[in-house]
Amino acid sequence: MRSFFSNLLLVPPITVRQARKRYISLVCLTVGQGHSMHAAPTTRRTFLHGIVAAGLASGIPAMKVEADAPARSRVVYGEDPLLRGFDPGGAIDAKRLLSLLDQAMQRLFQASDPVQPWADIVRPGQRVALKVNALGGRGLSTHPALVDAICTRLQSAGIAARQIVVFDRDTQELARAGFHIAESDGIQCYGTDRAGFTEDLYSYGSVGSRLSRILTERCDVLINLPVLKDHDGAGISMALKNMYGVIHNPNKYHPNGCDPYIADLNLLPEIRARLRLHICDALTACYEGGPAFKPEFTWRPNALIVSQDPVALDTVGWQTIEAKRAEKGLKTLEAEARPPRYLTTAADPDHRLGCHDLRHIDVVRITAHH
Repeated sequence: MRSFFSNLLLVPPITVRQARKRYISLVCLTVGQGHSMHAAPTTRRTFLHGIVAAGLASGIPAMKVEADAPARSRVVYGEDPLLRGFDPGGAIDAKRLLSLLDQAMQRLFQASDPVQPWADIVRPGQRVALKVNALGGRGLSTHPALVDAICTRLQSAGIAARQIVVFDRDTQELARAGFHIAESDGIQCYGTDRAGFTEDLYSYGSVGSRLSRILTERCDVLINLPVLKDHDGAGISMALKNMYGVIHNPNKYHPNGCDPYIADLNLLPEIRARLRLHICDALTACYEGGPAFKPEFTWRPNALIVSQDPVALDTVGWQTIEAKRAEKGLKTLEAEARPPRYLTTAADPDHRLGCHDLRHIDVVRITAHH
């Protein structure tokens, strides 16, 4: 085998974005092997230093880093108008929902079969945590039927049922949202109130929080399952804000439209290294009066919004809510002095959590076929 330094001369230049993906992949591997992820805050400078350190430690050739080129993010917005049959208030058809999920995932990953996308983000033997949002009860929470469909595909990709945990902050909230609470064999479902929070405080920028032990001790891969909804303070609550459900002190981070707190929280290595996918539940959505469930402000898009870029997903979700608000004759969130300003922070050079520029987001809209 060539030495590390001889390899250095043979590696073609790559961009920071490519380097970041390789570095995060290495960090994810380290987490999967059981190593602690409690670390100093990651800045752009320490990130670049980390690339070299990771290469030296692992034998991966060092990488010449070039300036970022404009990169495109992909968001798939998939809908099925007949997901509930011909009755808009009817029950969700589980088979149609699985088909909608499959088609959205295949378009996102450009895969030819429904299992391949999941095999791309998880490996057999890994522990997978599904972070749902159960705040809105049965009216405005992540639908259990969607979680069932995702668990079906995870198991098809080789993940054992006992290696899957569905969680949010509170067990009773999960039960009220329709989830079956289980802590023994098979797929588990319970809240951080039962698992507890870490003793250590994890910090980055403006944020210092204890983290759910489900995240730090029970999870190699995190899949984020937020709901498409309005938020009275942050403007919207979707992928990025759903991480407030893994910390012990979310109420502390609501001033100033949750900015810069949402962006800083999502940069914690303990979160970012595990996050692989965001599937926003837009089967039922909220355009005003959120985040609590208010039936007079909900509608049923019968849709899923899927991406690996949480900033791009939230940007597309924001536009979806604004379109519904306009249809209902409501002011824009900007006019109400509550635009989701945290999205600009999340995309800035100090965070680089994703793309907030619609010119660089490929929005793929599909209507499920059966």
